[in-house]
Amino acid sequence: MTTIQSIPVNTIDGQPQTLKAYEGKVLLVVNVASKCGLTPQYEGLEKLYEAHRAQGLEVLGFPANNFKAQEPGSDDEIKAFCSLTYNVQFPLFSKISVVGDDQHPLYHALTRAIPDAVGEGPWRERLTGKGIPVNPVPEVQWNFEKFLISRTGEVVGRFAPDVAADDARLLKAIQAELAG
Repeated sequence: MTTIQSIPVNTIDGQPQTLKAYEGKVLLVVNVASKCGLTPQYEGLEKLYEAHRAQGLEVLGFPANNFKAQEPGSDDEIKAFCSLTYNVQFPLFSKISVVGDDQHPLYHALTRAIPDAVGEGPWRERLTGKGIPVNPVPEVQWNFEKFLISRTGEVVGRFAPDVAADDARLLKAIQAELAG
């Protein structure tokens, strides 16, 4: 049986890996982008990582260029941007596709595990109001959607793109997993 932890991914430096490298940790998997209105969320994600890393939280960033071409850079450019602009220390991975025919197996598994995101109503309305087609459930809606994975590798939470790293709903879920 394929588990979330056994799906192959590549680090931002191109090294093959699986999420098994983070076994026993609580994971927050986020599809990120450098040229999005939500890009400042990198700052909050880094603060969250620094605040809870010692308790076992890992924030994992997966760059994706699926939404209005807001992540056009190469892996090297993305890594430099994240480091220089937001001093990102949490792990980044090679750019992948999070929706569509070329959707990465990790995101296929994540979106099927929890089809609906907490807080997604306002985000869907915002996209619709701007004339942007909304992806059907269970697909990722936009950059910075967040998936929470327990220490045992179970997907236990999903949060809409505009649910920031300091949102009480996200923090409560993370703290519950860290305590568990």
